[in-house]
Amino acid sequence: MPERVTKEKVLCYVVRDGKLLVFRHTDYSYEEVGIQVPAGSIRAGETPEAAALREAREETGLKDFKIVRKLGETEYDISPYRFEIQRRHVFHLELTEPTSERWMSQEDHDGEQEPTHFECFWIPLEAAHILQSGQGALLGRLYN
Repeated sequence: MPERVTKEKVLCYVVRDGKLLVFRHTDYSYEEVGIQVPAGSIRAGETPEAAALREAREETGLKDFKIVRKLGETEYDISPYRFEIQRRHVFHLELTEPTSERWMSQEDHDGEQEPTHFECFWIPLEAAHILQSGQGALLGRLYN
């Protein structure tokens, strides 16, 4: 079995009016990729806070995010999809700009690969247990 590598990641819970900002990949089915929150890798020399803000902006196409607080860290073994352990720095973010209920977005990956297409939308926090691959693990800390 391949050796697992540990990757530093961020995960963003963007909350407004009792709802959580989520997205789905429109190039794939729900069965393949599920529903996700903005998340991604921490780049070399980047703080987790800066990575959280960057990922939220890249994946939603929105700009006016601010960090409310860090909720904690969690580890998730994403095998067998990829043989890696994700050490996730989880943040509660606030969005101050207005949005629609649903909108399309795309992440351009700095031109290194084809853009990824997303549909962003809001779901009630009570329904957020549907998040894929353990992304909902620290939702309860929003209430601590």
